[in-house]
Amino acid sequence: MSIVKSFSVGNGDMFYIKHDADSFSVIDCCYSTDDDWKRQLDEIECKSKNKGITRFISTHSDDDHIKGLKAYNSRFKISNFYCVRNEATKVEETDDFKEYKRLRDNEKTFW
Repeated sequence: MSIVKSFSVGNGDMFYIKHDADSFSVIDCCYSTDDDWKRQLDEIECKSKNKGITRFISTHSDDDHIKGLKAYNSRFKISNFYCVRNEATKVEETDDFKEYKRLRDNEKTFW
């Protein structure tokens, strides 16, 4: 049986799916506090252990959907990044938006 979990992250969104098959998916990220961030990442690490395929799905690049993306990628090394094909830009780019663009513009990104 697959498990879907939604994290309470204030105004943002963050989910994971522990698939019944050999895969694990994270959808968006938004960290509201340092304590939440550590607890969420620890849980994701525990639940995704022993899964052969992991993926990160980004629904869009608003801050409440990518806040913490750079830290997440630093810890988990996203190898399967999925997003809608786009050329989003921002006047003031956060480190997380820069990380989003780097992942989005990678030749290995799934559209």
